[in-house]
Amino acid sequence: QVQLVESGGGLVQDGDSLRLSCTASGRTCTGCPMAWFRQAPGKERELVTAIGWRGATYSKDSLKGRFAISRDNAKNTVYLEMDNLTPEDTAVYYCAAKSRVVSMTAAPEDYDYWGQGTQVTVSS
Repeated sequence: QVQLVESGGGLVQDGDSLRLSCTASGRTCTGCPMAWFRQAPGKERELVTAIGWRGATYSKDSLKGRFAISRDNAKNTVYLEMDNLTPEDTAVYYCAAKSRVVSMTAAPEDYDYWGQGTQVTVSS
C-alpha cells in the first residue's frame, strides 16, 4: 500500500501563485506515474497533470503554461506549481498514483492510490 498526503492548499487571490506538495510513503514506486486531479463543486474529477518515469509529463490542454508538475524521487514527493490562478481554479486538488510502471492516463479510475485532497480557493 501507498499513502499519499497533500499539503499547500489555501485561500489565494485572483492572479496569485501556489505550490502543492504530495508526499508518498509505504510501498512507493519511483517509476510509477503520479498525477494531480481536481474536483470543483458539482463537477466531475478531472486530470490536471501527470508525471511519469524520467519526468515525462501529460497535462490538460487548457492548463498548459499555468500549471506544472515535478517530482523529487529522493523525497518521494510530487509538486504542482500553479500560476496566475483564477476563481475557476477553485477546487479540491487530489494527488494520485498508479501501482505499476505503466503509461500516464487521464482517467481517475486508472489510478490506484489517492490522497485526502487539499482545498484551493481563489477569490476574485
